[in-house]
Amino acid sequence: MSEWKHIFNGASLRKVAKGAAVFHQADQVRSMYLVRSGAVALERTLRDGVPLTLHVATPGMALAEASLFAETYHCDAVARSDAEVAGLSRAKFLAALRNRPEAALSLIESHAKEVQAQRARIEILRLKRVSDRLDAWLDLHRAPSKGAWITVAEQIGVSPPALYRELARRRN
Repeated sequence: MSEWKHIFNGASLRKVAKGAAVFHQADQVRSMYLVRSGAVALERTLRDGVPLTLHVATPGMALAEASLFAETYHCDAVARSDAEVAGLSRAKFLAALRNRPEAALSLIESHAKEVQAQRARIEILRLKRVSDRLDAWLDLHRAPSKGAWITVAEQIGVSPPALYRELARRRN
């Protein structure tokens, strides 16, 4: 069910170059976004200047929908690759949800699945050994395609070299 994505049909499209911001922390929330292509990270800069990635939205995912009921954005949205985002005013987005209950329900379903995925990720990150983290991740997901293991490393909170060492150990 992805009825809520249809709310963005006809919405304005914006191309965002890698490294450019869609919005900044403390900007007033005026729009809701759907990532059409590329990847956009929600980041908050820590005191030492290092960005903390809170979420990475990829094609078909909403961007900062948790800000729907906030006055300002709580983080920066920065393109991790060249991206295209559809933008719709918050007022139009809310009106569409009010007028289309099936869209509102599909948005709730999407969020429920995201909560489940985040809870699983938290439990995986609590595991101490790389091998345990990888086993848990593989129990929940199928093996990624060639070249996508680096994403697995990020998801299980280990460095790519640590993951590749574990994969090599398993091959031997």
